[in-house]
Amino acid sequence: MGQLIDGEWVKGSVSTNDKKGNFKRASSVFRNKISSNHPTYLPETNRYHLYVSYACPWAHRTLIFRKLKNLENHISVDYVHPDMLEMGWSFEKTFPGVSGDSLHNKKYVHQIYQLSDKDISTKATVPILWDKKTNTIVNNESSEIIRIMNDAFNDITKNKNDYYPEKLRDQIDTINDTIYENINNGVYRSGFSKTQNSYEDAVKNLFASLDMVNDILEGRDYLVGNILTEADIRLVPTLIRFDCVYYFHFKCNLKKISEYKNISRYLKNLFKEDAIKSTTNFEHIKRHYFYSHENINPFRIIPIGPEALIS
Repeated sequence: MGQLIDGEWVKGSVSTNDKKGNFKRASSVFRNKISSNHPTYLPETNRYHLYVSYACPWAHRTLIFRKLKNLENHISVDYVHPDMLEMGWSFEKTFPGVSGDSLHNKKYVHQIYQLSDKDISTKATVPILWDKKTNTIVNNESSEIIRIMNDAFNDITKNKNDYYPEKLRDQIDTINDTIYENINNGVYRSGFSKTQNSYEDAVKNLFASLDMVNDILEGRDYLVGNILTEADIRLVPTLIRFDCVYYFHFKCNLKKISEYKNISRYLKNLFKEDAIKSTTNFEHIKRHYFYSHENINPFRIIPIGPEALIS
């Protein structure tokens, strides 16, 4: 996958590793909020649009929130093709579940970034929260998009469910930090490492954190406060993809999620939630990882198995 440099798409692999071979994730560049007191971005029905990939765990969390908060009739959505090749994410409708670009009829996601800033330098990632009124990207950081969805549109939807309750925020923030660094991003740090040492460090931290989560879930259904919170919704997309992709593809193979008594129970229970189950597409997930990452899987052979822990 390439990237935008001064507004031009440059093909080819972009180094995301430091000198020690550690994978480093690039920061998101659009970080605006939506609120009733924002000078530009006000909560309005049918004003905002999501660009997502069913395959991407960062985008998946926004789809879960969109459904949990009854935003489906207020924030529209487009789904990209699961293959992320030399032109990046595309809208080509050659795979089931791809919507195309319903707003601009563009062919590639990087063209959406160019519409926002003709001179931008960035990777063209999803999710994207787009403003139809000002014709620009509001935010492309998934952790901030779900916070926007959590409360910005409550007066419109009348859905007051709070997945980031004030009394639990310190606990949620603390566990989010560990889960992001060692689990959400940890699987990528394992899979995209370029030295043995960086790979082993990432894998050890990943499984130490999974062990911690398994301990937390002893006798509990949720991570914090024994209610569904943002912390669960940020973790579950990674767990869903773990046994069928990360275990093999990213060499995260010390243990499967199905081998964790508490985490596997937790995941099966959460998957009963329609907002999680209905936004999970295993065809897109497996196709994306095994077909897109030619440097890891050069013949692009997509495994038949394993049978999903959840379905």
